[in-house]
Amino acid sequence: MHDEYDELAPDVWTWLQAWYVTQCDGEWEHEFGVKIETVDNPGWSVDIDIAHTGLAGKPYGRQQVHRSQHDWVITWEENSHFHAACGPLNLGEALHTFRQWAEMHAPHTKNGRP
Repeated sequence: MHDEYDELAPDVWTWLQAWYVTQCDGEWEHEFGVKIETVDNPGWSVDIDIAHTGLAGKPYGRQQVHRSQHDWVITWEENSHFHAACGPLNLGEALHTFRQWAEMHAPHTKNGRP
């Protein structure tokens, strides 16, 4: 994935909220969603259910970055879920990785709809 910083683009939290709202169709939000939790090593765990979104079935290879004991990010897709595990200060980076992948494969769409 190619990463270009765009100072005019919404921050990752605003973008994630917009992505979530785009998926909500009266049914999806009752069965699927986004979960962000803390883990005890310390760090974060992210689980984004991509079933029935424009990302379902799109390829995503496992990515790992280990800079130090508390500076790391691991992302992968499994069973229609995008997963991330990361260090305590890497949550934004993990969500940015999801954003890059989502924008590459399903820009501004859900199931082919704008």
